[in-house]
Amino acid sequence: MTDRVPASGTVHWVGAGLSTGSGLAALCGTAGRVLLWHRTADRAADALARRGLTGRAEPRALTPDALAAALEPGDVVVSMLPAGRHTGLLAACVRAGAHFACSSYVSPDLLAHTDAARAAGLTVLTETGLDPGIDHLFAHSLIGRARARIGARTPASYRLTSYCGGLPAVPGDFRYRFSWSPLGVLNALRTPARYLHDGTETTAGRPWEATRPLVLDGETFEAYPNRDSIPFLARYGLPAAWTPHTFVRGTLRPAGWRTAWEPVFAELTEGDDERIAALARKLAAAYPATKADLDRVVLSVRLEVDAGEGRAWTGAYLLDLTGDAEESAMARCVSRALALGVRHILDDSLPPGLHRAAETPQRADRWLAELVDDGMDFTLTLGQ
Repeated sequence: MTDRVPASGTVHWVGAGLSTGSGLAALCGTAGRVLLWHRTADRAADALARRGLTGRAEPRALTPDALAAALEPGDVVVSMLPAGRHTGLLAACVRAGAHFACSSYVSPDLLAHTDAARAAGLTVLTETGLDPGIDHLFAHSLIGRARARIGARTPASYRLTSYCGGLPAVPGDFRYRFSWSPLGVLNALRTPARYLHDGTETTAGRPWEATRPLVLDGETFEAYPNRDSIPFLARYGLPAAWTPHTFVRGTLRPAGWRTAWEPVFAELTEGDDERIAALARKLAAAYPATKADLDRVVLSVRLEVDAGEGRAWTGAYLLDLTGDAEESAMARCVSRALALGVRHILDDSLPPGLHRAAETPQRADRWLAELVDDGMDFTLTLGQ
């Protein structure tokens, strides 16, 4: 096994956008040195001041050359930039001998650099935010509990659903609050969703058309599948003796969202890339996210296992968090989960190569316990 480059204790947090929250402050208390890279040094300093971190992290102006010159072996680069820019940062890390972390899904371009990172003794931590991230922890934890109760060799059928939504704390007529790029939101809806339903692999070419009601803690939401759920059947390590009946990872919206968005769906159906981009700009102007509009994050992961003859197990995690004047719920969830993962790079507990959050039930339970210690609230419900 390749020797791991020891962590130096220095963290380079790259970008200070909507998802940069109290996780950055947590790292300022645990890392030996933190640098915040933003468009200009003044903007980085302003971002630190808004978070009460002046003097605890160093502001820097972000250019590829400046970041590359500052990297030392064992440093950790945390990318809060759009997913398309992760690959360039990871390539710079490999050249400098630095570790890398982000909250995004693993893209093919990013994956192409992970072999070189592993060979260089570097850790690449991905999918360690809210969704993806905390949802993975919930799923692994539930699967471990069900395996212990039912038995990995016992034939059974199961249903696993994982739904997450960034919502307005008080839904208006539009039933949505943009917590990331409006164009990204629209393009996600244009991407077909693949999942399992009633034991059959299903593809929703227009994900919103698969919307269904979902009741959580007495409140009704609307839920629809997104992206490709199928690869996670293998990644979650469910027992081979268990047969999937339902397996879907998707998105939550407030009740009434599908009706409110009918004009948007019509344009998504008929419009080309140029028209969709224009629509994104129009929606961003019509529904801006302001400090007065608090957000809410709801994440529900549920596993039901039925082994027949009265042997059944059910478990569910629910995270329901509302933002406040100091920090949005989205920033809190994403940045604290990512900061937790970075701490495990700093303590040299993650070996070289690619990682997605915590990928075993045991590690997931440890990370969840640490999130609780960091002030993250969620509930676990177990039943027969």
